[in-house]
Amino acid sequence: MAELPVGTVTFLFTDIEGSTRRWEQDPDAMRVALARHDGLLREAITAAGGHVFKTVGDAFHAAFETAPDAIAAAAETQSRLLAEPWGDVGPLRVRIALHTGAAELRDDDYFGQPLNRVARVLSTGHGGQVLLTLATEELARDQLPDGASLRDLGLHRLKDLTRPERIFQLEAPALPADFPPLRTLDARPNNLPAQPTPLVGREREVAAAMDLLLSEDVRLLTLTGPGGTGKTRLAMHVAADSIDNFEQGVYLVDLAAIDDPELVAPSIAQTLGVEDSGGPLVDSLYLHLRGRQMLLVLDNFEQVLSAAPFVADLLARCPRLKVLVTSRAVLHLRGERELSVPPLALPDSRRLRAGVDAAEVLSQYSAVALFLQRAVAVRPDFAVTNQNAPAIAEISARLDGLPLAIELAAARVKLLPPEAMLARLAGSRGPSPVGARPTSLQLLTGGARDLPERHQTLRGTIGWSYDLLEAAEQALFRRLSVFVGGFTLEAAEAVAGPHDVDALDGVASLVDKSLVRQDQRDGEEPFFAMLETIRAFGLECLEASGEGAEYRRRHAEYILALAEEGERNLRGPGQARWLARLETEHENIRAVLGWTQTEPSAAEIGLRLAAALWWFWYIRGHWSEGRRWLEAALRSCAPDETATRAWALLGSAVLSGHEASLAAARLRIEEGMAIFRNLGDRRGVAISLFFIGNQAVLVGDHATAESALAESQALLRQVADRWSRSLPLGPMGRLALQQGDTETARARFQEALALRREAGDEWGAAQLLNSLGDVARTRREYEVAAPLYEESLALFRKLGSKGSIPSLLHNLGQVALAQGAPERAEALFGQSLALFRYLGDERGMAECVAGLAGVAAATGQPQRAARLLGATEALLEALGVPISPSNVADYERSVARARQQLDEQTFASAWAEGSGMRLEAAIGLALQTPAVT
Repeated sequence: MAELPVGTVTFLFTDIEGSTRRWEQDPDAMRVALARHDGLLREAITAAGGHVFKTVGDAFHAAFETAPDAIAAAAETQSRLLAEPWGDVGPLRVRIALHTGAAELRDDDYFGQPLNRVARVLSTGHGGQVLLTLATEELARDQLPDGASLRDLGLHRLKDLTRPERIFQLEAPALPADFPPLRTLDARPNNLPAQPTPLVGREREVAAAMDLLLSEDVRLLTLTGPGGTGKTRLAMHVAADSIDNFEQGVYLVDLAAIDDPELVAPSIAQTLGVEDSGGPLVDSLYLHLRGRQMLLVLDNFEQVLSAAPFVADLLARCPRLKVLVTSRAVLHLRGERELSVPPLALPDSRRLRAGVDAAEVLSQYSAVALFLQRAVAVRPDFAVTNQNAPAIAEISARLDGLPLAIELAAARVKLLPPEAMLARLAGSRGPSPVGARPTSLQLLTGGARDLPERHQTLRGTIGWSYDLLEAAEQALFRRLSVFVGGFTLEAAEAVAGPHDVDALDGVASLVDKSLVRQDQRDGEEPFFAMLETIRAFGLECLEASGEGAEYRRRHAEYILALAEEGERNLRGPGQARWLARLETEHENIRAVLGWTQTEPSAAEIGLRLAAALWWFWYIRGHWSEGRRWLEAALRSCAPDETATRAWALLGSAVLSGHEASLAAARLRIEEGMAIFRNLGDRRGVAISLFFIGNQAVLVGDHATAESALAESQALLRQVADRWSRSLPLGPMGRLALQQGDTETARARFQEALALRREAGDEWGAAQLLNSLGDVARTRREYEVAAPLYEESLALFRKLGSKGSIPSLLHNLGQVALAQGAPERAEALFGQSLALFRYLGDERGMAECVAGLAGVAAATGQPQRAARLLGATEALLEALGVPISPSNVADYERSVARARQQLDEQTFASAWAEGSGMRLEAAIGLALQTPAVT
């Protein structure tokens, strides 16, 4: 594509009038005609110096450096189209619109308001007509084609509801001059107000609403959502877009100022100019609407819900009438169709990192686009940059993508840069036990004065909905605000009761009123949640009611009971379900653990909760987070010799072992084991010994491993459950593998696998399948190893075991390398390395570097391989661990292959260079993909 113009650009948009009908009537003829149409347009546009940058169906979008060139192209296009013999399909009537403005060029496409404007102007025209905006007319009035002139069609309100546009029609000797009136808002009766700003980021919702509203079988459409989500603005846009379908027009009836259902009919009558004839007003209204094809927009219906039967009666008596409602609650009428208006699209702020394309990427998200648009309105020099982009993304996420909240925040840009604003929002979390952000509502004030009073602060908007609740519903709402991330009906009943409304009915009512959202998950009990801004308001109400302390404790006790039940089920047939359930509740878990750190009387709850969760954290790969919670809980409690403390110490040790703190981990295990011995808890002692033996296998301390595992096995033989009895067999098998006894290793793993499967422990079974794959790989039985690894990987993925998946990917990479597939091996090692980095597992990262060294050696890059191998050995030595037994043979083959391709001096020099590398430098070298030499 030729270089597209930048800066101030004149855009030319076209489409064919009635093309859908023509395709239905004669698709073959239309296909031939369209090909000729495309050729004519491209020739005319290119000849005039234009650039076609997009085609959508039969529509063309072109850009010109100058307005006169664009007008010349439009005149030439229409002349050629009129002169073309179209045959059976009949003449193609093309409408053309031109508008000039500054737009952003990105990836060979343009973005910005000028494109929206020209599209709107195009939609007002007719086939054969060329329309220009005032901006284009001013630049081209003195340079029109020979014989051409411009007719001023006057000021028109476009369907985007923003500022009116003065529109001109191009007239030339060869072009038709007479057309029907433009299809603007002025063409149909209406009272739709002009909007100060364009609608942002609602393309999907507009399309969905239009499809429903214009369906023959839909007479009543209700847009629902919480306060501040933009229901009214969306309804205005949809009403404007659909105005051509309502011969007697579109009328907005704003009900925000009334709370008496009896005033709904008079409000509609007043809006429509229906006069009181002396009889019942509703009869006059029915008579006025009975034969009219009209759309009524009833805005803010939530406070007059009991007037819903009147709306039903109105629709029944007036068959050509349609009603579009905005409400925080559905009307519950037969035939009603509901469309929930969601928050705006958000970037994933957790993954965003400041980079060269951060600003460009973020600007494509509607929440950020709205922030930018409103910020520029108060500070014209404001822009999204790579420096402030992460802060803007995080602000948008913390405000749940609510348009009102984002607008209120953006208005503060005049005083606070995004980074400072984010600091205030983040700081407002404070020490709150359940993640409340009270000052976020304080920050979001100062909305435009022409907004309703309740929309000038976010608190006022949410308070409007809260005030409409019954007293019992208000109590349920504020009590449910203690849940972070969501809740089930069971949880609502357990925590938010007792109250005067049934949990099921109460939650259903709050869902209807858009204060709670439902998230139906496959095969699970329904899950409900609040937007964080709404939950913050609920917490304020909870504190004001004096119930805060009671319901935070009830929340903590419920989560503790859930975690302890889950802990009992994580080693049996319900493992997958409970892993998923605890992951779903993780935000609630974090909130409770945070509360226990600030509430001295709840320290024991915190320790019990952390002790119950460490196995969940281990399986799901939350190693660093789990260890931090365990350490914090241990510090908060007196060092009493209780089983809870011993299990917490053991969990802390197991999780810290993945951060290479092996010495500290051993001390923690021994401290916990001493408590178990004093309590006479043989199972606790046995499991402690199992972890000591497992750690000893990891570092190659065979004597300690054999002693600890033998004692553990002896104690666990006295325990009834199969899961516990299987524990020592795994490290015993790995010990045998280290010693080269693959037959014994295989026997131990197979015995343990049978016990784990009998116990219903899929995670344990996956671990042992991996170990059996290691045995097969050590014996170079790659066709046996691969399916074992694949089965193990499938189980780990099913369970969401992030901590185990990278090891399996690494092992499959070694198999691929051994089977002569270095490209597949490289991809697998790369995936494994990324996951190990995410987990902070330095040993895993080092072994991936070794795997990629093997790829380098196998693809003719021996010096790179030698550097990576030297780095691997130095890194493992610094960690105090040897290379994993299953990887020893592969590692040695890679060393030998690199050495064979280099003379001894070059090999030694490269090895020494790698030995001096830090981990990140080694990873950077490993991930390079230089050309194969």
